[in-house]
Amino acid sequence: MNQEHIETIAQELNLTHNQTEAVAALLAEGATVPFIARYRKEATDSLDEVAITAIRDRAAQLAELDARKAAILKSLEQNGHLNDELQEKVTTAPNMAVLEDIYLPYRPKRRTRATIAREKGLEPLAEAILAQTGMDPQAAGADFVDPEKEVETVEAALAGARDIIAEIVNESEEARARLRTLYANKSVIKSTVAADKETEGAKYRDYFEWSEPITEAPSHRILAMRRGEREEMLNLSIYPPEDQALEILKSLFVTGEGPDSQQVLLAVQDSYKRLLSRAMETEIRLASKERADTEAIRIFAENLRQLLLASPLGAKRVLGIDPGFRTGCKVVCLDRQGKLLHHDTIYPHTSKAHERAGDLVRKLCAEYRIEAIAIGNGTAGRETEAFLRGLGLVSQILITLVNESGASIYSASDIARDEFPDLDLTVRGSVSIGRRMMDPLAELVKIDPKSIGVGQYQHDVDQTQLKQSLDDVVVSCVNRVGVDVNRASAQLLTYVSGLGPQLAKNIVAHRDTNGPFATRKELSKVKRLGPKAFEQAAGFLRIQDGQDPLDASAVHPESYPVVARMAKDLGCEVHQLIGDVKLRDKIDINTYVTDTVGLPTLNDILDELAKPGRDPRREFEEFAFAQGVDKISDLEPGMELPGVVTNITAFGAFVDVGVHQDGLIHVSELADRFVKNPAEVVKVHQKVKVRVLEVDIPRNRIGLSMRSGQNTDKKKAAPSKARKKTRPQNNRSQRPKSRGGSSAPKPFNNPFAELFDKQGLTNRRSR
Repeated sequence: MNQEHIETIAQELNLTHNQTEAVAALLAEGATVPFIARYRKEATDSLDEVAITAIRDRAAQLAELDARKAAILKSLEQNGHLNDELQEKVTTAPNMAVLEDIYLPYRPKRRTRATIAREKGLEPLAEAILAQTGMDPQAAGADFVDPEKEVETVEAALAGARDIIAEIVNESEEARARLRTLYANKSVIKSTVAADKETEGAKYRDYFEWSEPITEAPSHRILAMRRGEREEMLNLSIYPPEDQALEILKSLFVTGEGPDSQQVLLAVQDSYKRLLSRAMETEIRLASKERADTEAIRIFAENLRQLLLASPLGAKRVLGIDPGFRTGCKVVCLDRQGKLLHHDTIYPHTSKAHERAGDLVRKLCAEYRIEAIAIGNGTAGRETEAFLRGLGLVSQILITLVNESGASIYSASDIARDEFPDLDLTVRGSVSIGRRMMDPLAELVKIDPKSIGVGQYQHDVDQTQLKQSLDDVVVSCVNRVGVDVNRASAQLLTYVSGLGPQLAKNIVAHRDTNGPFATRKELSKVKRLGPKAFEQAAGFLRIQDGQDPLDASAVHPESYPVVARMAKDLGCEVHQLIGDVKLRDKIDINTYVTDTVGLPTLNDILDELAKPGRDPRREFEEFAFAQGVDKISDLEPGMELPGVVTNITAFGAFVDVGVHQDGLIHVSELADRFVKNPAEVVKVHQKVKVRVLEVDIPRNRIGLSMRSGQNTDKKKAAPSKARKKTRPQNNRSQRPKSRGGSSAPKPFNNPFAELFDKQGLTNRRSR
């Protein structure tokens, strides 16, 4: 990253030059985002992971811009167009959109109407008309009539000249820049039902006749309409007021009122309708898609973070059950480390085998000293839960439903086959369900995040960007919690800072061959784990009950000498310093500040000494759905039920109330106040109390609320009045409801300015 880029990023992100430069240098050295955020606070002035990631991503965008500039300069030189002025313009182009506008007139292009007109020798006529000196176009055009060049009439000559002028207008940097601003600020997105698709495209009926300002359209609506268009159920268009667009072009190109200016006006109108409007619509489509992608990916990433950091039960002996009716329930017994001890099948939902199933469960619980039972929340989950609670085990054993989303993906994966090559897929799924209860993070990292089921239109967004974002979340969560190096799977170790698939496998292989690691120093004996990888990973790897008590904490080995000095100065051992708060209170951290160890690191060290290796996740909470409410037909409006948040979107939150169909709490029903972002109120896996508003059995939809129910009408009315002013062209009855959209769309101030300024759009069309 060069100094110009560093300064640009610092200004854009409101950071200091030194902070940006320090992060850039650390990233260039191979440091990871979690490592920089946790162990290099002095260098970055305590920047968090969000800021560091933003620097990394913006640097990648600027590198992409530089690469495009180099390619354009090479093309211009090869085609004989490059001169000092053009090189300066290309080199100083601030973003991709401006860069592509500069390059457009010189870009090798297919044979256009303007190209054909030039081949017929009509360029001098076009230049004369565009000069608008007051000449007579008819008289001037007569001189260019030439049947041999297929210019049969004066009108044909003028038409060719207008084609050339239209292309000049289309390739004007200023025209495109001003129209781009108009499209970004004033465009309307409109969708209509495709011909004869009313029945087939019924799921898109909310968008059969829909329009709103593009600046106000929330991400989920944009993605929904684009999907409908892709499936050929909807026709979608984005356009600004045409009179304003034409007025911009007239002000730039029409300088008189004579007959030659009338020809220019005709060319301007043609250029807009045939060329510029299409190009600008394509750009605003890409800009709106990118904005929608960014928002959808942000929601998905935050949901994933909350799910990965869900409360772990911890090291308990667990009986995991993958429930089923016809094929029975697959049962597994796991020890406190998640090792499979036994598996079996029971048939509790058939009258003949019901009693035998109960006897077997009691026997397994006694034999393997089971402490908790985890039941998959899919088909037959509630029925299996009721069966188990009827066995009289509740007073001794925790029984709970576990979200099994993605368990089938894991069961059929190479990871599961390697771990359990001789077991049936359903048995592997039961193991995954049991382990999820013990440690959701350790088990969910084995599954592609997109298969976990907490996203919004995840298959419609940019897949490269989505993967990067989700990988960042997994890495962040794994390193935030820390990993027990003597128990972790290779999949979990893969996400530790500085490691990766191969080093993770090498650590497991070394552990299997030589036994558990006694100290962090022993990690240096792992094949191919060099000093750099050790520096990055060591602080995030834990060794419980090892030789050095600091190895169980997040204190980095490079800081061990500081802790040793503290203990020596107090005349005690390190383990005494960890266990005695009175000793720690005597430490004056200012005396340990050096050029490389500052107050942020010293404060972190003291925090770790107080609670070494503390798990940042919430403690496990026992939860049970309402008894007797097992299917959607059991629901009635007005019921108050316990539930678990399963997914959060831009328009609300989905909640499992135990009936095999999640209900929707619309954003307007999340609280007694106006809620802009559902994530402000609820989190994934949060236990909530909800009230049933509506039950639509034919469409399998459930409407829920978390509002108190007091002054509901008054509180709903206020936001509606504000919206009515901003979107007068829509009838309220046409607006999407439930999953279709939010009643309070998120407003944006110049939402596309940042996209145009930073990423640009033209070179992204290949995506």
